[in-house]
Amino acid sequence: MSSNPLRIALAGLGNVGAGVVKVLETNADLIARRAGRPIEVVAVSARDRTRDRGVDLGKFAWVDDAAALAEREDVDVVVELVGGSDGPALTLARKTLAAGKPLVTANKAMIAHHGLELAEAAEAKGVALKYEAAVAGGIPVIKGLREGAAANRLHHVYGVLNGTCNYILTTMESEGRDFAEVLGEAQKLGYAEADPSFDIDGVDAAHKLSILASLAFGARVDFEAVAITGIRHVIAADIAEAAALGYKIRLVGLGEANARGMFQRVHPCLVPIDHPLAHVTGSLNAVVAEGDFVGRLLFQGRGAGEGPTASAVVADLVDIARGATGPTFAMPVADLAALPSAPAGERRGRAYLRFLVADRPGVLAELTAAMRDAGVSIESLIQRGAAADGSVLIVMVTHEGPERSVDHALEKLEGSPSLLGAPMLMHILER
Repeated sequence: MSSNPLRIALAGLGNVGAGVVKVLETNADLIARRAGRPIEVVAVSARDRTRDRGVDLGKFAWVDDAAALAEREDVDVVVELVGGSDGPALTLARKTLAAGKPLVTANKAMIAHHGLELAEAAEAKGVALKYEAAVAGGIPVIKGLREGAAANRLHHVYGVLNGTCNYILTTMESEGRDFAEVLGEAQKLGYAEADPSFDIDGVDAAHKLSILASLAFGARVDFEAVAITGIRHVIAADIAEAAALGYKIRLVGLGEANARGMFQRVHPCLVPIDHPLAHVTGSLNAVVAEGDFVGRLLFQGRGAGEGPTASAVVADLVDIARGATGPTFAMPVADLAALPSAPAGERRGRAYLRFLVADRPGVLAELTAAMRDAGVSIESLIQRGAAADGSVLIVMVTHEGPERSVDHALEKLEGSPSLLGAPMLMHILER
């Protein structure tokens, strides 16, 4: 083992940054033996010097301008934990790679929006760009897809990619409460941000999906092509109806590659009770990948938090200490395919449709006529009695058919005075 340490600069000292310091100090001997050399923090940067982070930062050089970390001669690797797709994080990333130094980041937004540019910069300098912590926290899914499944042609990658949404949905499931109430509780407990839109509207999961799809399919990252629907409009009745039908509701990020191109969608789905994703509860994450020779792979574990995310950051540092570089997205950027976006309407599947309607004659006939005229075949239909406010809940499950037919049926119903709110469409996960 070499006595020459790998010297780290750490930008961002939130929970994950402090966690990286704790992991490196607590397991210093084990990490050194696995890495073949010690790994030591030498410099840090954050906005607030006075905040108590639960670790001793006095022995590290403090740098007010995070971008200056890239220029320090006593730094071998920069770890970016600032966050945000642009701004200081991107500036630091660009300067680090331009200086010919490896970069480790947990920043899924930056990789989703600027990953190709940064990967090209890393290739030009022959250094590593690592981001295991950017997707699914401590679950080694990036390494699993990039290395473990390298011999396979992957055709599907999908999973539960956001712990906040999963906590909300599974709490609604276990306690029978509505979305707004559970969200408020999640905010008080620190599971959801004061402004939770990034999570509950599906953007965070979409960032992660675009990265996974690139790795799985050998394609250029294409975040803009992800169709995104969050969980704001899932109600307790949806959870109950799904359970009665033999399903759980999960926010699923799904990527497919086929002859028409690459399809990417984040959407609340009905997941069969016997599917592994149905048993992913609380803030856990899970990713399923399907390959031509390996079959189905399941990666599951804690998808966020100080310990798991810091663990993934340090795992990347160990790889760099060993001399591992390799292409950022499993192959050189020039070899990544520019796959067209496959249209959702061409996909076939079953769907769950929920309507809140006025309690008056002819409403059910209006709904079924719209389905008939659009070519949608109804597998089952449930109508509940009128609620105290006079609304009636109607649930339909469709037979398998083109998704565009369901969309066409909902378009026919737009503006109908019979509807007391927008219909809820959730696809049924068949895999």
